[in-house]
Amino acid sequence: MAQAIVTPLTQALAEGKLTREELKSFMRRSDWPSLRRLAVWLALVAATTSIVTLAWNSWLIWPAMFVHGVVLVHHFSLQHECVHYAVFRTRWLNDVVGQICGLIIILPHRFFRYEHCDHHTYTQLNGEDPELIPMPKSIWEYLFYISAIPYWRAKFTELLRHASGRLSKVELSFIPTVEHETVYRDARTMLTVYVAIFAGMAIAGWWDLIWYWLIPLLLGEPVMRFVRMTEHVGRPTVSQLSENTRTNLVSKPWAFLCWNMNYHAEHHYVASVPFHALPELHEKLKDHIHVEEGGYFGAHRDILRQLFARKS
Repeated sequence: MAQAIVTPLTQALAEGKLTREELKSFMRRSDWPSLRRLAVWLALVAATTSIVTLAWNSWLIWPAMFVHGVVLVHHFSLQHECVHYAVFRTRWLNDVVGQICGLIIILPHRFFRYEHCDHHTYTQLNGEDPELIPMPKSIWEYLFYISAIPYWRAKFTELLRHASGRLSKVELSFIPTVEHETVYRDARTMLTVYVAIFAGMAIAGWWDLIWYWLIPLLLGEPVMRFVRMTEHVGRPTVSQLSENTRTNLVSKPWAFLCWNMNYHAEHHYVASVPFHALPELHEKLKDHIHVEEGGYFGAHRDILRQLFARKS
């Protein structure tokens, strides 16, 4: 008889640190808490947009756009939660909000859902995890990744390839055949929206959206690359979730920005637990997972320590 697979979740259940009733309560979803959180989120976006407006005629517009951009790129975290249908109980609300987030950060929502599903199935496994970020081999490779240049190059190539009706070999492995046309259509729709936006700006002679959206997006994306590296980079490339994923303890403002995705190990163990319940789940699982007490900066110190250790 095959031996049962032991994970931090099953271990916590076996030790009585987490009951099945508690787990069920953590997985409970509701529209209203998420709608309230979304209202605060929209107020934050409005506030950072206003900061850009106030700084318009001075050099302060650049730090203002950076701050605004950091908020904009964190729409990824909201979209990520919508991919898991873990924001709203009403399913279509997750789809609508996820699609809007995808338009803001140039990431087709349904394609991301299929890619992310394989990431959860094959987390940190070389050649199988489509979202795996390799451990950098040099400080220049580390900085190049954080610059977001390779990210944007990959995303624009991806979008144009899909719009032309083509999928890569890797994409063919995780996108069902029946959804190929849907992925192509989504990419074409997204490009059409962008062309319409730029055509509208050209006709109106109003180009301010570039300063409120595109430049901030480019300025803020390195922060998202910095955050995304901390989830798995430098952890063992093995299937055991207690080893291959970090939970990072960060400040409350940053946890708000990332929709509690700093509790990444907990999310990987029970992806259906909504964002607002992850801190409570953390209290139950913290002795069974890898926790980086130093937060994102602590994770990067660990990554750099490993990088320089390999070079010596």
